[in-house]
Amino acid sequence: MFSILATIDPVAFSLGPLSVRWYGVIIAAGIVIAFLVGQREMVKRRLHPEYLTDLLIWAVPLAIVGARIYYVAFEWEHYKDNLGEVIAIWNGGIAIHGALIASVIVAYIFTKKRNTPFLKVADILAPSILIGQAIGRWGNFINQEAHGGEVSRAFLENLFIPDWIINHMYIDGAYYHPTFLYESMWSLVGIIILLLLRRVNLVRGEMFFFYMIWYSVGRFFIEGMRTDSLYVVGELRAAQLVSVIAIIIAAVLIVYRRAAIKNPPHYKDK
Repeated sequence: MFSILATIDPVAFSLGPLSVRWYGVIIAAGIVIAFLVGQREMVKRRLHPEYLTDLLIWAVPLAIVGARIYYVAFEWEHYKDNLGEVIAIWNGGIAIHGALIASVIVAYIFTKKRNTPFLKVADILAPSILIGQAIGRWGNFINQEAHGGEVSRAFLENLFIPDWIINHMYIDGAYYHPTFLYESMWSLVGIIILLLLRRVNLVRGEMFFFYMIWYSVGRFFIEGMRTDSLYVVGELRAAQLVSVIAIIIAAVLIVYRRAAIKNPPHYKDK
């Protein structure tokens, strides 16, 4: 028998009756680190130092709202009879695709108001988005959620991951695929590629389109392992459908813009 370490406490610390959970701390850390990386590149690309701060003031809260709306929409069979739970986000139930869709809409409107090319801002922030996602998935690890199907401990040991991760994937008497780790590592590789692509000086928009394709490919396959998916109908998983749509849109836009736009702006252009 393998000894199992005590489960990691999801509560980071308490302030009187208020409990601060690791999930929130990790998400906040992801946002801060993503902001610092994005802010540095924003200034480098000759945007105002406060530009990203102003954008995030709108984008972060509305992303949370979007993440909740997306989740509730696909779980409407439950929530239609429990309307009081719709706003109970503290009980769990948010979806990254909802947050991303809301963030893109907010960023598009914001850039139009500031007379800034949307794709210029999207390109700059593409690595930061993946940074936030790579870090944020560790919140799922702490909560022992968003995992895959059952596996053996030997399988996890063969992945050469630390024992503290393996031990925390022991949930209710069984071990599970650490899909949070798969997605986090996939995002990390994507970050490295995006940072290298900055030097290539791609056509404007292609950094963001690459992000869409990269994340969506990884999410499509990882989602197939998960046991907590949202479904459109039958066995059609919402995240996989959205991923396919995102890949098609990004690929079509890359091809179309290169063919239709003469002398298109590039990443390092003003």
